[in-house]
Amino acid sequence: MLTLDIFGFRALWSPLYFIAMAAILVAYYLIVYKYYNRFKDGAPATRKQAAYFTSFVIVLYLIKGSPVDLMGHITFYMHMIQMAVLYLVVPPLLIFGLPNWLWRAFLSLPGVEPAFRFFTKPLIALIMFNGIFSIYHIPLIFDFVKTDMWLHGAYTSVLFVLAILMWWPLINELEEYQTLSGVKKMGYIFADGVLITPACALIIFADAPMYATFSDPNAWAQALQLCVPSTTLSSLNLSGPETFSSISLLHDQQLGGVIMKVIQEIVYGIFLGYAFFQWFRNEEDHQAEQDALNLARAPQTVE
Repeated sequence: MLTLDIFGFRALWSPLYFIAMAAILVAYYLIVYKYYNRFKDGAPATRKQAAYFTSFVIVLYLIKGSPVDLMGHITFYMHMIQMAVLYLVVPPLLIFGLPNWLWRAFLSLPGVEPAFRFFTKPLIALIMFNGIFSIYHIPLIFDFVKTDMWLHGAYTSVLFVLAILMWWPLINELEEYQTLSGVKKMGYIFADGVLITPACALIIFADAPMYATFSDPNAWAQALQLCVPSTTLSSLNLSGPETFSSISLLHDQQLGGVIMKVIQEIVYGIFLGYAFFQWFRNEEDHQAEQDALNLARAPQTVE
């Protein structure tokens, strides 16, 4: 069984992508700690916000720039790990990492706020993300997108933006964008989990490999060109994914569907708990305020 080293350093670690991610991180720290006073209501980012954004950059690089990305083109189960982390873990890190004043500065750009408000309406956000995600995993669409570098980049980028819009109603901290109450947030999470299930079920319960880019050697080699230089690939004699993995194509596919569903359940479970305790705390605060108000209104007894 061959190792990934045969593809070379560029394919394994994507140095240009690393430089881009490092530049984004440097720009973030300059904005939130040095140039924040150039923005309306600007203030230094908190340590928690900086930690979230730093984690966002690190995780994004590990998913899209490290050997994980290469393995995502070789085996389907690694592809699904990549998808799950990219769309269910990375967007919340980004949303939590940007200070409110920076979000407001972005949303104040011409034409951004109306579109943002429309696409972050809970029902639209849910349907758009889960619909485009499910369409992507239709075999005909998947194989077509997976073998074209520009189309693949555009589709996955759109899906990433839709993932941010899907997470926004649930976790954003801008008062003027709070469209869901505590109980509704829990319903939103349940609905999200239900809508993503058909795509996972289709993959898990299929009785044969569905995707040519993971089962047909020619299509698989063409898909590899998205992350491996063609000159390197042409010098290698590869027959298919079995060159790097002992798992059968069908089991690889089924494992991918299971992993996607498990990661989704874990992430949504965490945010379900987050929404519940947020709702519970708000209810307690509201009750305390009501009790204080009732006490102030109560007639005072005269001795």
